[in-house]
Amino acid sequence: MKRVLVTGTAGFIGFHLAKLLLSEGFRVHGYDGMTDYYDVALKNRRHQMLLQNPGFSATEGLLENHDKLKQVGEEFQPDVIVHLAGQAGVRYSLEDPRSYIDSNIVGTFNVMEVAREHKVEHLLMASTSSVYGANEVMPFTEVEKADTPLTIYSATKKANEAMGHSYAHLWNLPTTMFRFFTVYGSWGRPDLALYKFVDAILDDRPIDIYNHGDMYRDFTYVDDLVRGIRLLIDSPPVRPDGRDDIVEGDSLSPVAPWRVVNIGNGDKVRLLDFVEAIEEAVGKKAIRNYMPIQMGDVPATWADTDLLQRLTGYRPQTDFKVGIARFVEWFRDYHGK
Repeated sequence: MKRVLVTGTAGFIGFHLAKLLLSEGFRVHGYDGMTDYYDVALKNRRHQMLLQNPGFSATEGLLENHDKLKQVGEEFQPDVIVHLAGQAGVRYSLEDPRSYIDSNIVGTFNVMEVAREHKVEHLLMASTSSVYGANEVMPFTEVEKADTPLTIYSATKKANEAMGHSYAHLWNLPTTMFRFFTVYGSWGRPDLALYKFVDAILDDRPIDIYNHGDMYRDFTYVDDLVRGIRLLIDSPPVRPDGRDDIVEGDSLSPVAPWRVVNIGNGDKVRLLDFVEAIEEAVGKKAIRNYMPIQMGDVPATWADTDLLQRLTGYRPQTDFKVGIARFVEWFRDYHGK
C-alpha cells in the first residue's frame, strides 16, 4: 500500500484525511508544528487518536525547518505527499501577515523540495477559495483568472499555486492544487465561525454576524472534503502534448502535469440560514450582533464542482443542516455541554 506523507495531521482537515487513509490501509506519516494559533490540546488529542493506528507515525516540526522535513522524507520515503499544513485564517492574516509568508511561502517551498528530491508519484497541495478574491462571476470555475486576492492569506495560497506549477513544469512532478470552500465539521478549529457560534450560544454570549448576515458561503462538510482529496490522489495530472489535448473546463496546464481543482458543496448558503440551522441544532436562539463586512472579506463564494466529478466521479453533497447537527453533537460531547 502507498506511503503518504501528510503535513498538518494534528490540524482539522489533516486529521480527518489521515483517519480516512488509515482506514483504507495506507501508511501515513504526519508532520505538524503544533503551533499555538489555537488550542494545542485539541491538536494533541487528534494526534493521540491517530497514533492508536499502527499505520500512523508522526514528526513534530515546523514547515520552515527544511532539515527536519528533509530527514522525514529520507526516512519515510513517501510515494505521495499531501500538503495541508500552513498558517490558516483569513482574518488573522490582517494581524500577523509575516507568519503567512514564513509558513505558507517558505514552508511550502520546503515541502516541494522534498517532493522533488523523492520524485513522488503525486504532490497534492491545499489552496483556498479565497484566491478568487474580487471575482464576481459564480459559481467559481478553475479555468477563470484568479488574480485579485484580497488578503495576504489568499495571496500566499495563489503564490503556492504558481510555485507548484513551476516545479511541475521543471521536474515533471505531477501536482494537484485543491481550492477548499468553507470547511466545517467535527474536530473543527475554534477560530471557525461554526465553532465560535455554537460555543457562544451555549454560553449566552452574542455572536458577530458580518455584513448584517447578507453573506453567502459554499459550506463543505469535512468528510466530503477529505473524500475528494482521497480520490484525487488516484488522479495525478499528466503533461499534455498541447492545448488541443485539454478538455474544455479542465484546468490542466498545457506545459506541465499540474491542475487546480475546486472541492466545495456546489451550493451557496445565506449566512442567516446557517445561523438559524445552528440555533435549531443547539435548541437555543443566538444573541445576534450585526456588524459591517470585515476588511478583506468577500460577500459570497460558490464552487463549480464539475471538474472534481469528472476526475473522480464524486461530488460533495452533505446538506448544511445535517453537517451542523453532527458538529453540535460532537461539540457537546467534547466539551461536556
